Formats: sequence, structure tokens, C-alpha cells
Amino acid sequence: MRKPRDFDADLRALEDKARGLKARKVRQLGELAIATGADALSADELVGALIVLAETKEAGKMEAWAKRGAAFFQSRARRNAPTTDRNTDGTPAQPGGAQPTSSRKGAT
Repeated sequence: MRKPRDFDADLRALEDKARGLKARKVRQLGELAIATGADALSADELVGALIVLAETKEAGKMEAWAKRGAAFFQSRARRNAPTTDRNTDGTPAQPGGAQPTSSRKGAT
């Protein structure tokens, strides 16, 4: 006879995994803000800039921003990765796509 499946335990495990993924996303966003220097902006300035980015529909601007972002990550990968570990196929080196940053005093 089959053992009955514990749906509550499965649901709890999925909720824990979702919480972990959300926390990881938030941490990586903070690391990205620090790596780009955006942590020097006030919260109002940063939110205003993000709103403008989100509202932009011009394909040319978005393509230029995407190229600049890709160049940023490629330059960081070149500085941080040894030649044998360099990722040249365009996929993120880390599962979440963010590169590790050095810890700074007061940054969380």
C-alpha cells in the first residue's frame, strides 16, 4: 500500500523555497545597486530614475541601456574571473546573475 502524500509538508517546503528566492533576489538587487554606485543616490532619486526607466517605451533607449548593462557585467566578469572560468556564452556566471561584491561598511 502506498504511503499517503503529506500535502501540508509539500506546501510548507514550497513556501520556504519561495521565501528564500525572494530574499536572494532582494540581496542581489542590493549588491547590484552597490556595484553600480547607485547606493550613493537618495531613495527618492533612485525611485524616480527607476520609474522613468519602467515608463520608457522607446526601443532605441532600452536597447542602449541593455547594451550598457551587458558591457557592465562583462567588464566585471573579466576583472573578477580567472581566464579559465570566464563565461563567454552570455549566460550569467552565478545562478541569479549577480556577481559577488566586496562587503562595504554599513551596507546590508
